Amino acid sequence: MKSWKLVIAGVAVSLVMSSASYAAKTDLVLGIVLEPPHLDPTAGAAAAIDEIVYANIFEGLTRIGPKGDVLPALAESWTQSEDGKVYTFKLHKDVKFHDGTAFDADDVKFSLDRARGNTSTNAQKGLFAAIDTVDVVDPSTVRVTLKQPSGDFLYNMGWGDAVIVAPESAGTNKDKPVGTGPFKFNSWAKGSQIVIAKNPDYWGKPALLDKATFRVIPDPAAATAALLAGDVQAFPVFPSYESIPQFQADPRFKVVIGTTEGETVLGMNNKKPPFDNPKVRQAVARAIDRKSLIDGAMFGFGMPIGSFFPPHHPAYIDLTAETAYDPELAKKLIAEAGHPDGFKTTLKLPPPTYARRGGEIIAAELREIGIEAEIIPVEWAQWLDQVFKNKDYDMTIVSHTEPNDLNIFSRDDYYFNYDSPAFKDLIKQIDATSNGAERTGLYQQAQKLLAKDVPAAFLFQLPKTGIWDAKIKGLWENGPIQANDLTAVKWLD
Repeated sequence: MKSWKLVIAGVAVSLVMSSASYAAKTDLVLGIVLEPPHLDPTAGAAAAIDEIVYANIFEGLTRIGPKGDVLPALAESWTQSEDGKVYTFKLHKDVKFHDGTAFDADDVKFSLDRARGNTSTNAQKGLFAAIDTVDVVDPSTVRVTLKQPSGDFLYNMGWGDAVIVAPESAGTNKDKPVGTGPFKFNSWAKGSQIVIAKNPDYWGKPALLDKATFRVIPDPAAATAALLAGDVQAFPVFPSYESIPQFQADPRFKVVIGTTEGETVLGMNNKKPPFDNPKVRQAVARAIDRKSLIDGAMFGFGMPIGSFFPPHHPAYIDLTAETAYDPELAKKLIAEAGHPDGFKTTLKLPPPTYARRGGEIIAAELREIGIEAEIIPVEWAQWLDQVFKNKDYDMTIVSHTEPNDLNIFSRDDYYFNYDSPAFKDLIKQIDATSNGAERTGLYQQAQKLLAKDVPAAFLFQLPKTGIWDAKIKGLWENGPIQANDLTAVKWLD
């Protein structure tokens, strides 16, 4: 009898352990390279913010789906006036913020007026420039009137910068984000990890995960070790490109090489000598061998670009020949610009692998045409403050992962300091045009103008190198927007 009891007890223990193991599979640990400076997407430019909170914690009127399409979010539907200037949004009812406060049309008006106001700290304030008025029709209806028709308006409302926040919690969202999404903020161990948990009171389709932990692992070797050990089960953007073949050969993992909106550029301060001279910028661009750069810094992952536009977009044109590698021409341009013996400059590099490794390669190539670039490594917070905010730099390398962001070169206060009335006019025309063929033509004119003026040296399109446990389903394969959307992620049985 005792032996039978031991067998039964053993089965019971086994069942309990199996059940606990199955329960653990509603948790997920994801690796991320950069820790966000804070968690308020309406008050910061860092992509790392949206990589945590977009679609998980915060939601907008619309959202961008995994294929780059505009989908309903807090707005269940909308109508547009015949003249294209008035949008009327019908909002979902019975929606609550994570702190229990009710969501309604007043929150939409507050959020949009706040984002476009004079005191706005929104990093993408231009998204809201077309808005003339925001009116509350009733608690579940909002009417937005534009100054002129905008073909990108619904798309713009799907950015992380356009999420809806509540006046009660807007001031503390940097450290304790309160949204309406399927996950709630749980905890943040600075320098280590951010934890979000399932929102049991979510208004829509509930999340399939109970908890997700975003673990900060900036070192490529540590990222590889964490995945192999199972300490991290997914790395949506894996930083160790040289290790990818190892995971491709391991059936425990799924490796997905997708596309992103990340135009990687060598930014130059267009108002700071000698980079205020177009010939100098053209010389810099001609000194860079993009194939060697992609092979050396990205281990072959990445696609060369000749302007600021994603190759997967239907309006893309290949302009790489405009600034193709030609060191002799680069030397000639440098001499014509008044620097026959070259010059000294600085190159500030943020932490991502593409920047640090790419910077070493580019500095060596610039040296061949007489430009001595002192490499200055900076942390992400330093880069945001020194380069992006205060424009205290000569050159830098960064990937711009925001979607449909060609218009950044039309902004007077953007860190490139590029000032082209012709380009600004093209952007205005694009924004006011809804006809597909006409927009394509304008987009192509804008690409050609940037390729000619070279406000930055356009390097390559950043790939989305995703690696995760083969039993995980629902992570995005491509990156049409800077996000780790976990709303449909689950573990397979």
